[in-house]
Amino acid sequence: MRICVVGTGYVGLVTGACLADFGVHVVCVDKDTEKIEALKRGEIPIYEPGLNTLVKKNDAQGLLRFTTELGPAIEESEAVFIAVGTPPLPDGSADLTFIRQVAESIGQHLNSYKVIITKSTVPTGTGRMIEEIVRQTSGDRSEFAVVSNPEFLREGSAIEDFMKPDRVVIGSRDPRAIEVMLDIYSPLRVADVPFVITNVETAELIKYASNGFLAVKISFINEIAKLCETLGADVEVVARGMGLDNRIGAKFLHPGPGFGGSCFPKDSRAVAQIASDNGMTFHIMEAVLHVNERTKARMVDKIRDAFGGLSERNIAVLGLSFKPDTDDMRESPALDIIEGLRRGGAHVRAFDPAAMDECRELWDDVTFCSNPYEAADGADGLVIVTEWNQFRKLEFDRLKKLLNEPLIVDLRNIYEPAKITEAGFRYVSVGRPNELPTPLWASQ
Repeated sequence: MRICVVGTGYVGLVTGACLADFGVHVVCVDKDTEKIEALKRGEIPIYEPGLNTLVKKNDAQGLLRFTTELGPAIEESEAVFIAVGTPPLPDGSADLTFIRQVAESIGQHLNSYKVIITKSTVPTGTGRMIEEIVRQTSGDRSEFAVVSNPEFLREGSAIEDFMKPDRVVIGSRDPRAIEVMLDIYSPLRVADVPFVITNVETAELIKYASNGFLAVKISFINEIAKLCETLGADVEVVARGMGLDNRIGAKFLHPGPGFGGSCFPKDSRAVAQIASDNGMTFHIMEAVLHVNERTKARMVDKIRDAFGGLSERNIAVLGLSFKPDTDDMRESPALDIIEGLRRGGAHVRAFDPAAMDECRELWDDVTFCSNPYEAADGADGLVIVTEWNQFRKLEFDRLKKLLNEPLIVDLRNIYEPAKITEAGFRYVSVGRPNELPTPLWASQ
């Protein structure tokens, strides 16, 4: 089988490389000539663990190739995956310009039966739009079917998520297209991965509903963290007590500076806008978006209180990407937090293992450092914004000698308060007392 993947961004490149690893011949297409030439040289434009190895392996085996020529790639393929960007418009809805352009190209080059698969996150009704565009531009030259096959890839673990997914969602009314999709994903069927077979509209909504619900969990635990700080409770214990209930589950109950990235903010706004376009108000999603913005602002307040003000303070910030194991800065909480620190008059010294290059283009008054200790040198305290593993094993004795004051503000709760205070630091975290009480059983 031959497959065409249109778009070599995060979703397209991971999808193409993983499908090639299934033994399928894949051609990845992008109109960005420089990106395609770099991929041909084995240069991966995004930071994703394992992706570089996967691309090189399947390129060497002749299963994966890259081109800017969309027409021939469509004509030689049985299935075409659309994985182009759907950036948000000012009202929060998804911009489908690139989707329309690809649909027109498919219609122009439709030379045999094709399965057209939407991998990009798109609003309900996009499948029907694609079908209409392809039918109009093709002049009914050949048969085709439109399928919704939403991705559920987490940055930093995308390869594993593709190879070992919780489920595969396939939306189509065409039995022939469904059979093609099941053939493409046959290695996952052998591995007993659950498949959800439904219509296009339902499949499109599953993605938004999933991301929206996860955003709800994150915002909920951040509100609980705020309440814990008021009451003197420990949010980590509260979250554990909640998560042990199988109806709730422990995942996405980690308090922090709010959610970011390419999916949760965009998809939360989009589903709220979809509801508005259809005459309803999605009150929960509207509240989630408000809570997330307030959470980021509250982190700036927390830092200000810990440092006794921001003006002329030197603050070391560890972590810039929205999550560890990625260089993605899209809507990262660090952006709002650093902006808040700068507006308050603070001088920021920053370090991130992967996102430094992009951040250098954002601020010319932030000092970018080569490691955590250079960032701490001469700073009045340390702020942890992203939970990279290397920040979990900092050398406290070394930090104390470098910092002007032994202060750590941990916005990800990666350390135990008792351990940090015993090391001689003043420690501030999210939703936890700075000094935890002794458990009752400890004195018995």
